[in-house]
Amino acid sequence: MFNETKRQQVRKAIIPAGGLGTRFLPATKAQPKEMLPIIDKPAIQYIVEEAVQSGIDSIIIVSGRHKRAIEDHFDKSYELEKELEERGNEEMLAIVRDISHLADIYYVRQKEPLGLGHAVLCARRFIGDEPFAVLLGDDILRSEPPCLQQMIHQYEETGSSVVALMEVPWDQTHKYGIAAFDNTDPSHNRILDLIEKPAPGQAPSNWAVVGRYVLDPAIFELLEHAKPGKAGEIQLTDSLQQLNHVAPILAHRFAGKRHDVGDKLGFVKATIDFALEREDLSVEVRKYLRERLG
Repeated sequence: MFNETKRQQVRKAIIPAGGLGTRFLPATKAQPKEMLPIIDKPAIQYIVEEAVQSGIDSIIIVSGRHKRAIEDHFDKSYELEKELEERGNEEMLAIVRDISHLADIYYVRQKEPLGLGHAVLCARRFIGDEPFAVLLGDDILRSEPPCLQQMIHQYEETGSSVVALMEVPWDQTHKYGIAAFDNTDPSHNRILDLIEKPAPGQAPSNWAVVGRYVLDPAIFELLEHAKPGKAGEIQLTDSLQQLNHVAPILAHRFAGKRHDVGDKLGFVKATIDFALEREDLSVEVRKYLRERLG
């Protein structure tokens, strides 16, 4: 077995949300990208809900300047609740109250946008010496059971860090962190190599990292001493590669639906897909799409 030491339960998660959201300007000039709604729910709430459904009870959101709306969203809103109660809107009142009770959510500010690795490092004191999950807000992953829940189970069985992967077209590999892994043992799938956004034609596989990690706290020491890479950022992938040399990291091959809501087209597709699944919208949305597409 990879790790015979005593395995702790994974109960904490980090959600990095300190980016500037430049791909969605001007909408994100004064509004966090993570708060852009898919129908009537902000993107970051889908991420928090996956964490909660996967057994996480404490979440730290690594935010930045102009991100106060995220905190307000997950906080209790006395005025709104009172207004809904007086109007007798019990259904919406329950929805609003449930948001503030999803999990224990804490916040730390990433003072400079220095990359994903730096964002994870900002949460070191919160995590301590426990294993933890990382969920990226640009990736809404849908499966049953949730992707993160499957990864936590994999960690608790093996004691090894786990990274979620999904096949992408070969001509898109330069956009992702790419992993090569040993698939001779389907129960483990040990990662052999990790490369952050390889040059076209240089990818070791077409399996891309898709925004979910379950990590050993040893990663923090590596991040602490990591040197900035592309664009002066500290890349999580680089430190994962180092960790993999001393403590094997496993691949979790995600089988489900991924929505890349950090991309404009991906955001539009997610909005359409979610609308088509809703009883209150699907009939009219289908009708409208047929009219538009002929």
